[in-house]
Amino acid sequence: MDKLYQNINISVNSELFLKDPESSELGKKIVGQGILLIDDIGFEKFTFKKLGVKIKSNESSIYRYFENKHKFLVYITNWFWGWKEFQLTMSTYGISDSNEKLLKAIEVITHPVVQDFRFQHINEVALNHIIINESSKSYLTKEVETDNKEGYFSIYKRLVTRIAEMISEVSSDYQYSLSLSSMVLDGALHQHFLKDHIQSITDCTEKKSVSNYFKDLVINTLKMELNG
Repeated sequence: MDKLYQNINISVNSELFLKDPESSELGKKIVGQGILLIDDIGFEKFTFKKLGVKIKSNESSIYRYFENKHKFLVYITNWFWGWKEFQLTMSTYGISDSNEKLLKAIEVITHPVVQDFRFQHINEVALNHIIINESSKSYLTKEVETDNKEGYFSIYKRLVTRIAEMISEVSSDYQYSLSLSSMVLDGALHQHFLKDHIQSITDCTEKKSVSNYFKDLVINTLKMELNG
């Protein structure tokens, strides 16, 4: 199993890059340092010129990998959701009880991110900050329908569908499994944002975790009967 983990590669839509950043050390440096730079200065102030200075490379070398900074943001957002899907698969594998499986999935999706050293060129904690603060900019655009047709959001949509299927396994009569699933994914990001920045309008704190809130919400929404 350890050897399997070492060979894990998160697959991202090839339409998002001109050259696969995973194929070279420079590409990995562009992604890793780009994440740290966006986390530091924000997406609006982020430019490939600034990234080039940070990695001590020409700005033109970054454009060989990514057409523009929007596609770079969509790329790292896709990578994040692919990583979450990997965590979900490994954490729920072998769980036969549908209630336990769903609650484990919600925990994986909503709990605070810690560094995953299996992917050494990416700081998942910094990337999580970006997903919380910036990821909506990847789809709140005039081109969202075109981007969707190009499959830019396929990993996120697949993750929503997988959790929706778990919801249906728990309660086959519940009519809003996709809505509840997408609400958990997006709502967790929003609650983490509020907890970090606007605490007066959320009940989530260090003691009342975002994960526990969404598990409580799903348990009561689906009227789940838990053992013990």
